[in-house]
Amino acid sequence: MTPQGFAVFAEVLRAGSGLAIGPDKLYLLETRLAPILRAEALRDLDALALLLKGGGRPALTRAVVEAMTTNESSFFRDTTPFTHVRTQALPALHAARPAGAKLRLWSAAASTGQEAYSLAMILHDLRPLLAGREVEIVGTDLAREVLARAREGLYSQFEVQRGLPVAMLLKHFRKEGEMWRLAEALRGMVRFQEANLLGDLRPLGRFDLIFCRNVLIYFDPPTKARALEAIARQLAPDGRLYLGGAETVLGVTDRFAPVPGDRGVYALAGASAAAELVRA
Repeated sequence: MTPQGFAVFAEVLRAGSGLAIGPDKLYLLETRLAPILRAEALRDLDALALLLKGGGRPALTRAVVEAMTTNESSFFRDTTPFTHVRTQALPALHAARPAGAKLRLWSAAASTGQEAYSLAMILHDLRPLLAGREVEIVGTDLAREVLARAREGLYSQFEVQRGLPVAMLLKHFRKEGEMWRLAEALRGMVRFQEANLLGDLRPLGRFDLIFCRNVLIYFDPPTKARALEAIARQLAPDGRLYLGGAETVLGVTDRFAPVPGDRGVYALAGASAAAELVRA
């Protein structure tokens, strides 16, 4: 591929998803975009870059962005944040909110839905504590195909074996051939919709807990700062942001501060008094 062609892909991906790629990722372009080359009857990636240049093929551009998006997910991935939600965040937020106030949780870059459904299972277990309080879970992603899969709540044996305790599998799923389908009641607890972290997030509303894990690692520093600024505007003053274990806000933004003692958990900076409620 020519440097000019690579530059087209780099700009399309940065603008469309925030993904930052270098020349070392050429193999990803070759493997993930091969089906698009075949579908478009194109000889190589440079020919595809020519079609993308200038933005005259929005559907094709979207297909390229979605093909290059990493959709890695599993149930209760890295158990620490889920333990924090179960034992600290939700009980404290429930105690702090007036009766009748809805709690809202957001799984950003939700992929095929395992993270959002893990939260739904926690909420199911905490029903006695929440005493009928309404809780809404929203899962978003920019890729329509994975959102369609998420809404189905249908997973392979391999997928349910990744992080999902056997007791929860038997409690919340039923076997359908070689697949497992999540119970309708839990699927109904989650609303999946299309959204881009680099787009206008205001229509999503404000959330008490936001999961945006293992997403920022694919962004360059300016894009990370932009995404975190947008997320900060959607987080309640006493809410919590959960990032991946290898991610940090340090040196990227001053809008968030780590919650002491809780790896990967962040509060809005300057809201320390309110932030203490989740640790109470």
